[in-house]
Amino acid sequence: MLRVLIADDQALVRDGFGMILTAQPDITVVGEAADGGEAVRLARELTPDMVLMDIRMPNVDGIAATARICAETSARVLVLTTFDFDEYVYDALRAGASGFLLKDMRREELVNAVRVVASGEALLAPTVTRRLIADVVSRDRSARPGPVGPSRLAGLTARETETLRQVARGLSNAEIAGALFVSEHTVKTHVSNVLAKLGVRDRVQAVVLAYESGLVAPGDAGVTGEVERSTQS
Repeated sequence: MLRVLIADDQALVRDGFGMILTAQPDITVVGEAADGGEAVRLARELTPDMVLMDIRMPNVDGIAATARICAETSARVLVLTTFDFDEYVYDALRAGASGFLLKDMRREELVNAVRVVASGEALLAPTVTRRLIADVVSRDRSARPGPVGPSRLAGLTARETETLRQVARGLSNAEIAGALFVSEHTVKTHVSNVLAKLGVRDRVQAVVLAYESGLVAPGDAGVTGEVERSTQS
């Protein structure tokens, strides 16, 4: 059973999400929070598998709450907002969120997103994927010239590095297997090793690091092949 905590300052939104999720046989809502500070406290106390996090909340906002929850608990955070401004996407993922979706999604998309992220994968709304790539590169490289943290990739084997490059380009596990002439099971093993060695929670965080380190860049072949596709494979 997936244990979900809902954090949103609007009671009607919390009720709506709660009704949708509790109708599923494999999901239970263990608590609700009206601001980020309460979300952090309940995440510690209730140990949910997943936190649905609004961004604009009083006292402690969703970005700050996400950073604390990801640092202090094992819960994964799925950010839900009516806003798709670039800075929100970037800041949410930098804080450790495993997904970013807009509130205008259909109910079946919400349920699927919760299951995908709780399973250890990650998810981005298609409307924000390409902007995320440009945002990551322009922000970090304008602030700090040159690739960011290439030493973090030093511990990867050549095959793991190539696997990360293909993930960042938007290829699914099956497509990577075909490109590298290995089995899909081998690709999954490489991806798991990459996540462990880089110390990141999921594939989205690995993709962000791949761009920040200069391993891939916008304009590389296949880079715009939708990060959300690779993160769900």
